[in-house]
Amino acid sequence: MELSKKGLADRNTFEQKGYTLPQFDREEMIAKTKKAPHWIHFGAGNIFRAFQANVMQELLNKGIMDTGLLVAEGFDYEIIEKMYRPHDDLSILVTLKADGSIEKTVVGSIAESLILDSHREAEFARLKEVFESPSLQMASFTITEKGYSLVNGKGELLPAVSADFANGPVRCESYIGKVASLLYHRYLYDKLPIAMVSMDNCSHNGDKLYTAIHSFAEQWTKNNLVREGFLRYIENPSLVSFPWTMIDKITPRPDPKVEQLLLKDEIDGLSPIVTQKNTYVAPFVNAEECQYLIIEELFPNGRLPLDEAGIIYTDRETVNKVEKMKVCTCLNPLHTALAIFGCLLGYTLISEEMKNPLLKKLVETIGWKEGMPVVVNPGILRPEDFLTEVLTVRIPNPFMPDTPQRIATDTSQKLPIRFGETIKAYQASDTLNVADLKMIPLVFAGWLRYLMGIDDTGAVFERSPDPLLNDLTPYLTQFTLGVVPSPEDTDKILSPLLHKKEIWGVDLYTCGLSDAVISGFREMLAGPGAVQKTLIKHVSIL
Repeated sequence: MELSKKGLADRNTFEQKGYTLPQFDREEMIAKTKKAPHWIHFGAGNIFRAFQANVMQELLNKGIMDTGLLVAEGFDYEIIEKMYRPHDDLSILVTLKADGSIEKTVVGSIAESLILDSHREAEFARLKEVFESPSLQMASFTITEKGYSLVNGKGELLPAVSADFANGPVRCESYIGKVASLLYHRYLYDKLPIAMVSMDNCSHNGDKLYTAIHSFAEQWTKNNLVREGFLRYIENPSLVSFPWTMIDKITPRPDPKVEQLLLKDEIDGLSPIVTQKNTYVAPFVNAEECQYLIIEELFPNGRLPLDEAGIIYTDRETVNKVEKMKVCTCLNPLHTALAIFGCLLGYTLISEEMKNPLLKKLVETIGWKEGMPVVVNPGILRPEDFLTEVLTVRIPNPFMPDTPQRIATDTSQKLPIRFGETIKAYQASDTLNVADLKMIPLVFAGWLRYLMGIDDTGAVFERSPDPLLNDLTPYLTQFTLGVVPSPEDTDKILSPLLHKKEIWGVDLYTCGLSDAVISGFREMLAGPGAVQKTLIKHVSIL
């Protein structure tokens, strides 16, 4: 069996082995899409193949749409060259359910894969054609939050961005520069309307995309490299909109166990590749069953009927509320707590942690007892239902190969939102007391212990990447496992750190949680096994 147009001609063989196939005439769909595209997506990674492409397939299968979508990759061209095109833009989605069952779907909704490279004449000319299309309603993005940044860690313009600012919309090098040049082409082609929709997992993602593209339009206008009206075009939401979205679907890298399942079906050419840019990609993607995509309804050229496939259109305020519900209460804080203690206790799978009664109770308490009293209720989703699904279906899913080590990445950037907002809400409440928060300061203490880079057995482990590691490490190197300083000495060392609002979201001294953090940290310093003992002491008594 071959994952290709030719291989898919033998539908019976695929179907006999449990694969759900496209229920539409794919060649007809491809022809119609190329002639009159409605949706182009930038970012050809796993989340797109598991989510957006499958949503479009559902609409095609139902006969609601007769066109598919286009995908463009502007960072790692090998994904297109070595994975998409050899398989005729087909992929296999393996949905891993919490009950142990799997669903295997051949996704065939992608009509064309393109490379966003201004130096490749034919590729870029085709992208210009797409942006000339009056039918084009939406350009969406999953390019990661870093993809929208125009500066480095020091706040300096990236070299490619600086060059693009100076040279204008010709031969752009940066990702956003290339996208902005396509938008300029659309502007020249009768100022056609379009929605530019970030679907990346970051707060206020539409604003991030707008700010980045607006920077190019502004600089090019200032340097007389584009027509003056281009800036007004970008600034006019009735012509170019930048809706906010909230996306939620766990799509880890292709898992070897899933590959073995597919190999038993005798499908050829499944081996993953690692590109020169270190992208891990395979002809299949594995993902959880649960998924959410909430989109602000702001579409100047009309919107696609994505709501017919479970996507929710709503207003900006509601999108923001859903984001806060997920990030501040019902999912992300639980993930971070499990990541920290998972690394300390030697776990390599988040799902395995939920088999530990202490860790299970820890996150249940953070969610139900500490977070739920201040949860933001978006109205369109019940926080109680969302949290129940997270705790009983999503996180415990044994088939989701998500690791605490991955989730522990950039923890210093996550704490203010994932926990700090809850603390602030308690401070602002007339009925709640910050002193009643027990698990959140325990997580903070656990993170300080994590920063020592020594697990609960006393063994050294590699800490996940974090932009503040170099700044934070000097505080923690002053401590030794098995040597517990006095509360006063511990306070003296850690106080500059505990005062930092940019890390915790609040000044831990001002809000009254510093003593609990210091106490928990000291308990975890006692020696090997102290982290486990601290959890037993504080979690089991609740």
